[in-house]
Amino acid sequence: MTPFGTTISPYPFCLDLMGAVQVSAEELVRLAVAKVKRGSLVYTDRFKSYDGLVSYGFRHKRIDHGKRFANGKVYINGIEGFWSYAKGRLLQHHGVSVERFPLYLKELEWRYNHREEDLFELLLEVLREYSRVANNG
Repeated sequence: MTPFGTTISPYPFCLDLMGAVQVSAEELVRLAVAKVKRGSLVYTDRFKSYDGLVSYGFRHKRIDHGKRFANGKVYINGIEGFWSYAKGRLLQHHGVSVERFPLYLKELEWRYNHREEDLFELLLEVLREYSRVANNG
């Protein structure tokens, strides 16, 4: 399973989980085409698989992680912020099962996107809404 993260400012971080361990360049570009409006400016690291983005109508800027995470207005700190947050949280568990790893990542996506809010109240609202739907369905 390969996680594919996007953040479209000012919107929250979005995580897609793909089945393959190794993902082809074509699959990465297909996801970008499906998730991002053509003509958008896309910031990535220097991973070679992103080379085809320009031919699909995206404007593309790269950041070399070895040198810095920003270059003027070009930055990938939103994505890096999520992965730093996720790694820190996952380390607390001293490893997670392969079967449950996607669930942990999706939970962390939700927590990250709501990190400035009262998570308990948000969770109660989700449960209330689920209860309304379940009782009316």
